[in-house]
Amino acid sequence: MNCTEPGCSGAIEDGYCTVCGTAPSAASTGAAGAATGGNAGNAAGSVGHAAASPAAAGASDQCAEPGCTGTIVDGYCDVCGSAPAPPSALATTARESGHALSTGSTVSGGRSSRSGRSVRTGRSGASGGSRGRLGAGMVTVPSVPRKDPADAVLVDPEVPENHRDCGKCGRPVGRSRNGQPGRAEGFCAHCGTRFSFTPKLSRTDVVGGQYEVLGPLAHGGLGWIYLAVDHKVDDRPVVLKGLLNTGDVDAMRAAVAEKRFLSQVDHPNIVRIYNFAEDTGPDGKPVGYIVMEYVGGKSLKQLLREQRTADQQYLPAARAIAYILEMLPALEYLHDRGLAYCDFKPDNVMQTEEQLKLIDLGAVVGLHDQTETIYGTPGYQAKEIAQTGPTIASEVYTVGRTLAALIMRIPPVNHELGPLPGPEAEPLMARYESLYRFLMRATDSEPESRFTSMSEMADQLTGTLREVLALDDGRPRPGLSTRFGPPRGTFGIGVQVPDDPRAIIAALPVPLVDPSDSGAALLASTNAVTPEDLEREITAGLQSVVTGHEESVEIPLRLIRAALEFGDPEDALRRLDKAGETLSGDWRLTWFAGQARLLKRDWPSAAAEFDALYSALPGEAAPKLALATTAELMAADGRDPEAARERAVRYYDLVWRTDRSFTSAAFGAARLRRAARDRSGAVAVLDQVDAASAMYTEAGVTAVETLLAVGDPAELTEQLVRDAGRRIDSLTLDSKRRAAQARLRVLDAALRWLCLGRVPTDHSPLLGVAFDQQGVRTGLERCYRDLAHETDDMWERIALVEQANAVRPRTLL
Repeated sequence: MNCTEPGCSGAIEDGYCTVCGTAPSAASTGAAGAATGGNAGNAAGSVGHAAASPAAAGASDQCAEPGCTGTIVDGYCDVCGSAPAPPSALATTARESGHALSTGSTVSGGRSSRSGRSVRTGRSGASGGSRGRLGAGMVTVPSVPRKDPADAVLVDPEVPENHRDCGKCGRPVGRSRNGQPGRAEGFCAHCGTRFSFTPKLSRTDVVGGQYEVLGPLAHGGLGWIYLAVDHKVDDRPVVLKGLLNTGDVDAMRAAVAEKRFLSQVDHPNIVRIYNFAEDTGPDGKPVGYIVMEYVGGKSLKQLLREQRTADQQYLPAARAIAYILEMLPALEYLHDRGLAYCDFKPDNVMQTEEQLKLIDLGAVVGLHDQTETIYGTPGYQAKEIAQTGPTIASEVYTVGRTLAALIMRIPPVNHELGPLPGPEAEPLMARYESLYRFLMRATDSEPESRFTSMSEMADQLTGTLREVLALDDGRPRPGLSTRFGPPRGTFGIGVQVPDDPRAIIAALPVPLVDPSDSGAALLASTNAVTPEDLEREITAGLQSVVTGHEESVEIPLRLIRAALEFGDPEDALRRLDKAGETLSGDWRLTWFAGQARLLKRDWPSAAAEFDALYSALPGEAAPKLALATTAELMAADGRDPEAARERAVRYYDLVWRTDRSFTSAAFGAARLRRAARDRSGAVAVLDQVDAASAMYTEAGVTAVETLLAVGDPAELTEQLVRDAGRRIDSLTLDSKRRAAQARLRVLDAALRWLCLGRVPTDHSPLLGVAFDQQGVRTGLERCYRDLAHETDDMWERIALVEQANAVRPRTLL
């Protein structure tokens, strides 16, 4: 069977092209299977068939890679090295090794920057989804034109002296001394290891009888990287990266065999590995090369350098976050296949037009592999990797460090990136607190406190991006949470500080229920409200639900929630202690513990719980809203009121700016602004409540009350009173009593203004009455009588009638 890839003249042997290494398409494989007795078709339908099916070892197929003329031998093309699927031994998924968020088998978390408490977030009612699309659908990222391969070759390849380090001990080598330039080749003075920073391949050199070198592109950790032309596969441009430099031929071939799995990696954001080639170095020793796809563009390091040169600034936070979000699915893809990237940094991410790619797979090894050499970059690599080998946690660390390096200066320590600066030293971290907390969790010194997967990281970073954008331009960026449901109600309506913790808890979002939990169906079918009734219903149906299933996690959490909503903090805390025996550190326990402390009016303890959860889930709105409310209650109790009030305003604003469905945050932000005598700021927040919101009328009435809440009667103006009147006229009030109360507030302010001896310049009516003392008094009398008519309390009715009589205009009759 001939290879079906365009430009390739190879033949399919053992299911793969002998020239380009590609497996044939399903259609062509099926046709070949029918023609050859099914060998080719069976090969295409199985994973790692060359190793698993000895009967097929003698078969021979042409490579299906475009332009390749090779033949598949032992499952790989003998020309381009391509293979379609990973061997089963190397295809261990992250879920099998205990590192997938969705299984809940491994949990870790984040620690509050204030309290130091650890909250685990790996076990969740909903798993996060990966985010693709450059810019995350919210950020416009400048396109980078694809660079012509011929223009990418370095004219004068040279490694700067400050980048010359020994490959064994890491000490500086090849440096200038006594006015003499540093040596490009020599031996390390500390360990005697030979070093060389001169390119070993020259233009027109041919590697492996197939790849003609055009010149060096860059210098990396394993030596020079070269641009070449693949003469056996349609003269396509490829990149050659040194794999191994040793005199041991068997060792080199073993290394090539170990790296064969890289050719099976197939993701749009990961550079493609075509082949592995061997050449003889200048010293006569064999040198192995990885043959990779050429990606013409600019690395994030180059883009950052251009930004720094242009305006001395780092990349905008939103743009850098968009870059990282684009790459997280690629890293997750590797992790799901049991692989660790190890060396994630700005140098190794390339943008071409609208696409990003990981461009260097030379450091990829198996997760937890402690036998193979691990390559990484100081300042980006996690410290514990020497003891643990590469893990999900060490991968998360490199992502956090990379994001930080793109957006701000990280002061160096011992010639490498030091600790991340805090809000007190870096204005960017003070402005974007959620981003700061995200970075602190991602780079926590304790691996178990970091994000548990790239999916979880993507979810929290996406939520953080929404906040960053909302802070930048003032436009809300709402989005569905994978952890919490929407707010269930609004608390703190009006101008009074909310003083009913039970009402607050009833309005806050609740954690989403995992639909795969064995108790989820039972919980969805119950209508019980009290903890006792709920427990009774659960007990009645528990045996049939749990038999043959894993023990439910959601049932004890639901009982805790029922105790909280019933207003019994002691019962909730008792149940929390019991659940903690099996769900120790679960983030939902922290959420409910904060609410239990809220019910007990223990504001500092509640704040500590919510703060810890904010650090663990920096992209979620619910912990910030709870933290804002707790801070406001602390201020109302006189506990460090100035700091507590400032904190409450900050978090209310952050939630409201990002998502306008959290109307409790709008009332809270307006309430605190009014208390600070910023009436215009308070009204501006209330005016942002959407007309479609159920709270629109309440926000309008509160805005009028805020407008008219002047401390000095002299602050009352005709314009202020008329503005209040127009606002009331525009509202649809749901009852006669409510309408009378709203009109009364405006007319009372108008009367006070007129009693100061003021004369209106505009003689148009105010709320349907003449804007003079007689008209306003008539309107007030009507409001009091309407209120008296609507009340059922006799004494209140009498008082309202007396007020109506007192305010009525005087007449001669």
